[in-house]
Amino acid sequence: MHQFENLDIELNVMEANRKLAEQNRKLLDDKGIASFDIMGSIGSGKTLLIESVVDLLRENGRRPAVVVGDVAGDDDYKRFSSHEIPVININTGKDCHLDAHRAEHAMEGLDLDSIDILFVENVGNLVCPADFPLGTTKRVVVISVTEGDDMVRKHPLIFTAADVIVINKVDLADAIEVDPEVLVSDAKKLVPHVPVIKTDAKHGQGIKELMEVLGLNG
Repeated sequence: MHQFENLDIELNVMEANRKLAEQNRKLLDDKGIASFDIMGSIGSGKTLLIESVVDLLRENGRRPAVVVGDVAGDDDYKRFSSHEIPVININTGKDCHLDAHRAEHAMEGLDLDSIDILFVENVGNLVCPADFPLGTTKRVVVISVTEGDDMVRKHPLIFTAADVIVINKVDLADAIEVDPEVLVSDAKKLVPHVPVIKTDAKHGQGIKELMEVLGLNG
């Protein structure tokens, strides 16, 4: 009996999140803001990837902002703030993901009329965020070759929730003897319609291609 009760509670929570995510999406669409939920493990390179895109966007006169999700601390918040863009920091405590409610409150802290692009860096995790859409235009999953060539096979759910898949740190592939093409192949078998971009955020490789896939080059 308890199992059914717990399942009902979980389904109710996810349905409430879905409805709130739809409201977030409508707000962002009404404001003309392109938004991206950036998901991935700790150490996959999400922060540097966003920083690289943000710098190119600002050079082109765009107005990005970032919402940072972390269990604790403000290290990434400080990094983004150094780019002189609006940044909101969210600490989730014991929760391993952001949800639409937290995203809504974060947006309340932003002047949405002064931005046209919003990145949400989700909590470093390849499990929990999959079930909690935030209402963004697209969801992006970032993994790195340093995590091994079995990451797609081990965490399939989050990739099925993605609109774009990024394989980062490809410059380290030879050193750690991981073939990025294995990750690409696994992703294409699982979600053949989802674009897979290989990047080296540290040296700028693949960043412009990623921006094109995200629709940020125009």
